[in-house]
Amino acid sequence: MKKVIIYLIFLFLTAAGLNAQNFVSNVSKRATTAAPFLNISQGARAAGMGSAFVAVADDPSAIFWNPAGVSRIPTNGVIFEHTMWIADLSYNYLASTYNLGFGSLGVSFLASDYGEMDVRTVEDPNGTGEVFSVNDYAFTLTWAMNLTDNFSIGFNAKAIYQGIWKMNDYGFALDMGVLYNTPFDGVTLGMAITNFGTSMQLQGTSAVVLYDQDDQTTADNERIPASLNTDKWELPLNFRVGIAYRPFKFETHDFIIAIDAMHPNDNYESMNLGFEYTFSRKFSLRAGYKDMFLEDSEESLTLGAGFKQMIVGNVGLQVDYQYGDFGRLKEVQKFSLGITF
Repeated sequence: MKKVIIYLIFLFLTAAGLNAQNFVSNVSKRATTAAPFLNISQGARAAGMGSAFVAVADDPSAIFWNPAGVSRIPTNGVIFEHTMWIADLSYNYLASTYNLGFGSLGVSFLASDYGEMDVRTVEDPNGTGEVFSVNDYAFTLTWAMNLTDNFSIGFNAKAIYQGIWKMNDYGFALDMGVLYNTPFDGVTLGMAITNFGTSMQLQGTSAVVLYDQDDQTTADNERIPASLNTDKWELPLNFRVGIAYRPFKFETHDFIIAIDAMHPNDNYESMNLGFEYTFSRKFSLRAGYKDMFLEDSEESLTLGAGFKQMIVGNVGLQVDYQYGDFGRLKEVQKFSLGITF
């Protein structure tokens, strides 16, 4: 079984490497992929740590960061999250994990909330009276297991939808992640490849136009129905490697230092740094810094806090908050509510 898993990992890495072979180091390729909402950090706890979470991945948001972490969550859990994004946009995220003993299952759903907008044209710049909406959805199913006491692996199968007015498309992707407890006390390594999948191409009746093939004469049909040709765009593939270190973990004090390195197909390489201090297993303070060494990035400092309390029996409640500095685009905030059982 282990040999089969290792062989699958090798095939996955090879295919992902071939997919990313067109990456050019001196060109950022920013905003050249479909479904960019898949890059938005999920989990207020992880985001508060500067999105350095691939080697931590020990709550239901591990589905987003590193599916291997789902196998290491000792209890069942669910989180509900609301993100106040830039430009008055928002996202809602739901993730749940279930420990089967011989492996773990996870499921998550991400949805956008852009609100309705007026349809404006050259002839009617103040609006035609119609409204349109934009929709982003991603549904993820996770399977993870511990191959040994120190090595875990996980996979995501992901369905993606994007729609704007009367145009839409579907995409499918796979994620793969591993976690390894090193021989060094308190040090964990993590790796994840996310959004390896199909290209997306928006198509629909919004692309239908009336075309005049010869505007120099009136002897032809000036209103020929035609369709605008849209291009296919790859999904935001990302290679992420991280390390997490717990210098101490006592009954009342726990401290985590984490750092991630990213190699995306739609930007330059960068690093994230994060910290978390937990007192008495209840109160947590977090800080981090996103996009280190990445020029022209608006993201930087992140701060966060959390509170966890057992309610009755093995049922626990966790509340988390994150603040992120987004430079000229101001700030983003996340609020999450988690339940363990």
